[in-house]
Amino acid sequence: MKLGKIKRIHDLRMIWPHEANSFTKWLAKEENLSKLGEDIGIDLVLEERESSVGNFSVDIFANEESTGRKVIIENQLEDTDHDHLGKLITYASGKGAEVIVWVVKRARDEHRQAIEWLNQHTDTSLGFFLVEIELWQIDDSAIAPKFNVIERPNDWAKQMKNSENLSDRKQMLLKFWNGFNDYIAKSDIFKNDFTIRKAQPDHWYDLSVGNSSYHICMTISAQKKRLSCGVYIPDNKDLFHTFEDNKDIFPKRIWRRW
Repeated sequence: MKLGKIKRIHDLRMIWPHEANSFTKWLAKEENLSKLGEDIGIDLVLEERESSVGNFSVDIFANEESTGRKVIIENQLEDTDHDHLGKLITYASGKGAEVIVWVVKRARDEHRQAIEWLNQHTDTSLGFFLVEIELWQIDDSAIAPKFNVIERPNDWAKQMKNSENLSDRKQMLLKFWNGFNDYIAKSDIFKNDFTIRKAQPDHWYDLSVGNSSYHICMTISAQKKRLSCGVYIPDNKDLFHTFEDNKDIFPKRIWRRW
């Protein structure tokens, strides 16, 4: 069986030459906005593209279909910068938005930390999402977009639905990750290494290590009764090879700490 070779397209402007006229117009289409909504957990409905906010305009103004909450989406086909971070706050205030989404090519570590800080220090009715847009292709196939959620509100699951409305499986997952958080908080070994995130009723849980180049990813399979833990490296070949070259020493160091 011949397998294809997957590759990442780094030059986003090869597909979307202009941020407003190309990318925003593409994202505003129902099927693409729905895909973004699926990845951040919100059923998005477009209200207006290039929506006026005083003398400025936000790229996409939408709402959450199930709740009517106002959503703003600001796009950036480059690395994050202070200018766009300021625009997010301005547009959110002007539109009275409760959900703020920043879609970018690459999230700088200082801006990832800023969004994380906003989620930790603002009212629970507000939610900030930082999302990287990636392009992938297998051989000469059509180029496919992928949304990679870098930061999300820590208590989003709590806002979306109360635990009593969750299925038995979801309640089990939420209970497990809450227990995991309690363990880290009480552990002298781990409590200073990771930022504890609000537990969510999902099969996965990410841990930030203070570096945007990689993070710890954990998954749980209730059906297979299996836990897994790994390192997710979005786009850093040198770092990947460093981990690969030293993979034999990781278990020894982990068990020594325990």
